[in-house]
Amino acid sequence: MNWTLEVVIVPVSDIDRAKRFYAEQLGFHVDHDTVFGDQVRIVQLTPPGSGCSIVFGKGAVPEMPPGSLKGLQLVVRDIKAAHAELVSRGVQVSDVTTLGENPSPTPDPLDNVGFVFFSDPDGNAWAVQQISSRT
Repeated sequence: MNWTLEVVIVPVSDIDRAKRFYAEQLGFHVDHDTVFGDQVRIVQLTPPGSGCSIVFGKGAVPEMPPGSLKGLQLVVRDIKAAHAELVSRGVQVSDVTTLGENPSPTPDPLDNVGFVFFSDPDGNAWAVQQISSRT
């Protein structure tokens, strides 16, 4: 049996600002932005190539303190290209960092151990890791 992670709730303080950040700066696809009256709004976005989406909103999503989600992680084939894309989109991102050592040699020394880090406007913290074998 496969168990797939499909949605992660991201706590934000300003839905429109978060939507702009994730869609325009990160390039996530807007799956839907649904409003039910004055009390409920749900926004779902998906990173390109991902099977898992993020959701934020009001009324129909669990309440959590904005910025309290830490350790979200994206995986890319080329961390240097991902870093350059984030910078070009105006995201404040760390330099490429190597964390740890590969357990076995890889063609690219950044495979599995190359990372960059950024936060959304509320302070939810993200990591991006290079794993070429998975993408």
